Amino acid sequence: MFSWLGKQGGGRERGGVGSDVVQTVTGGLRDLYLRKLLPLEEHYRFHDFHSPALEEADFENKPMVLLVGQYSTGKTTFIRYLLEQDFPGMRIGPEPTTDSFIAVMYGDSEGNVPGNALVVDPKKPFRKLSRFGNAFLNRFMCSQLPNQVLKSISIIDSPGILSGEKQRISRGYDFCQVLQWFAERVDRIILLFDAHKLDISDEFSEAIKSFRGQDDKIRVVLNKADQVDTQQLMRVYGALMWSLGKVINTPEVLRVYIGSFWAHPLRNTENRRLFEAEAQDLFKDIQSLPQKAAVRKLNDLIKRARLAKVHAYIISYLKKEMPSVFGKENKKKELIGRLPDIYIQLQREHHISAGDFPEVKKMQELLETCDFTKFHSLKPKLIEAVDNMLANKIASLMSLISQEESNMPTEMVHGGAFDGTMAGPFGHGYGEGVKEGADEDEWVVAKDKPAYDEIFYTLSPINGKISGISAKKEMVTSKLPNSVLGKIWKLADCDGDGMLDDEEFALAKHLIKIKLDGYELPGTLPSHLVPPSHRKPLQTAE
Repeated sequence: MFSWLGKQGGGRERGGVGSDVVQTVTGGLRDLYLRKLLPLEEHYRFHDFHSPALEEADFENKPMVLLVGQYSTGKTTFIRYLLEQDFPGMRIGPEPTTDSFIAVMYGDSEGNVPGNALVVDPKKPFRKLSRFGNAFLNRFMCSQLPNQVLKSISIIDSPGILSGEKQRISRGYDFCQVLQWFAERVDRIILLFDAHKLDISDEFSEAIKSFRGQDDKIRVVLNKADQVDTQQLMRVYGALMWSLGKVINTPEVLRVYIGSFWAHPLRNTENRRLFEAEAQDLFKDIQSLPQKAAVRKLNDLIKRARLAKVHAYIISYLKKEMPSVFGKENKKKELIGRLPDIYIQLQREHHISAGDFPEVKKMQELLETCDFTKFHSLKPKLIEAVDNMLANKIASLMSLISQEESNMPTEMVHGGAFDGTMAGPFGHGYGEGVKEGADEDEWVVAKDKPAYDEIFYTLSPINGKISGISAKKEMVTSKLPNSVLGKIWKLADCDGDGMLDDEEFALAKHLIKIKLDGYELPGTLPSHLVPPSHRKPLQTAE
């Protein structure tokens, strides 16, 4: 299964114990689904109500990132920014340009694969999209190109969400249903907003609601933030959080990344450092997807199994309540009408959380067209098989995944914009905080040492050193907590004699300044921060 272990382009050949573990985990998940969960799904027509059956490609594909947003929020430009090259089928403009779902994937040569051909390719995880018909397939394509980023992840670009009647009547397919299909299978959902377009239209609201149950995958990007100043940005951020709070019904606040994600000069540079830090955080989140893909797919399988169990209880209950001869239609209407009460009854009877049940309104609509007499009664053995899978088999697979992660090198996304943030003077945090002075010959503390010496000599040093008590009186004026000051003392007391000479004291003051400026302290003292008079003994010891 797992995305980075797949048979598709970009996978690395591995041998030995690690490779065996990979095959065991991959085969184990697929085997669990086919033997334990699929029989339950088929018996109670789960695929007609919720999600199509999983296929081989669903277990083998690389991690996918889905981009969603209103038109002209920079979705396609964002992909261009990550890849650092154009991709086939790309169109960028202020008007609604992307009118198709485009799966941007790795390929040995550049080219497009149209939707109708894509859904018959067993190596791609899109075969079940055929159920949305030609109206959708004519607006779906795969853009392939040899790009380093795409060796680790695939990116799904979606059409810009419109407003009013144009959105409702011109698509020709159920846009929200397609989004829901992708949401169940991708590893990350990125909602893009323009700093000048914060209103969430009814159509965008419906699209976001189609991600119900996938809240852990959602991230929000506030794009084009360089086009407003700091005061405006603060207001824009508050307005965005207020708008999201009305649409996404979770008590937790969504993570919002603020920046300008394109390769052009910033129009307003006063927030440059904020944008760099936010971009770095977003890159780290995306880069970690290959490493977390195994756990994510395992988690999705567990969610699917819980929903399938609940669905089985609902269907079997409806079957049990149906009369054998007369009054079937009236009984059917009555059961659909009191479905919310049935949910409550099943929750109590089988000790199931309310969050595991499908949305009532949607379920009622689907049940309208069903013949309840063709439903099956409850089959305990099928339920027991899934319970056994959840209680025992999943735990053993989790231990295998942990074993794999400890045996394998960390898998990260490389190439494109990701490489520009990793090393060199333009890497995030280069020359800042503890890293300041790392590439200089002179001790970085020396420039401020005269000011620190003045304080040092007011503390009455004896034989060129001050005691811990004297040092504490000065260090506590920083108002940093004792736990932090204790760490600074440990780093500054280079010779471990419980006292500080003038250089060690200057180092302590420098570390306090670093912490007060908002940077983290190092676990061990970097070599460029070691005071000059304490370096020679260290070299001798080596």
